[in-house]
Amino acid sequence: MKRKKLILIIAIIIILGIIIFAVVKNNTQEEENQQELAEYTPEEEITDEQLRETIVTLFFLDEESQSLKSEGKLVDSSVLLQNPYKQIVQYLIDGPTSENLKKVFPENTRIIEASIEKNCVTLNFSKELLNFESDEQKYNIINSILNSLTQLTEVNSIKFLIDGKTSEEINEEYTAIY
Repeated sequence: MKRKKLILIIAIIIILGIIIFAVVKNNTQEEENQQELAEYTPEEEITDEQLRETIVTLFFLDEESQSLKSEGKLVDSSVLLQNPYKQIVQYLIDGPTSENLKKVFPENTRIIEASIEKNCVTLNFSKELLNFESDEQKYNIINSILNSLTQLTEVNSIKFLIDGKTSEEINEEYTAIY
């Protein structure tokens, strides 16, 4: 009889121990979770500028292959709102960030104005654009612009003006081939 009582007391103690252990463990986990939530701070706050950033794909000349290659540029999308065509061409004139790529525009070339009408972007450049050294450079300039601008859904072709007038060297309307 004493033995049965002893086994019963031990069993009750074990059951009570398990219950107490479970309750204490659950409370400890809840406190840790609340503490983690209260102490969490992001590594870096996202600024308004970061929320407005977008990637623009630009095309530059690859020095090794002598063909056009793309380069992504992270830009503030608010800069593109006023005149995205002019801004994208300005990025092309400024040149790539990659050391393997080089710009295709002659030195001192400036974009004066850019506008769109019926899916054709008209670009007005300074006369320095005509300082290209070969037909290959001319076509690299045209294709660099065409490839970069036709990523915008409303653009299908480009037309060049030099100081507000058509030029014999670049006088066609160039259309993207899809």
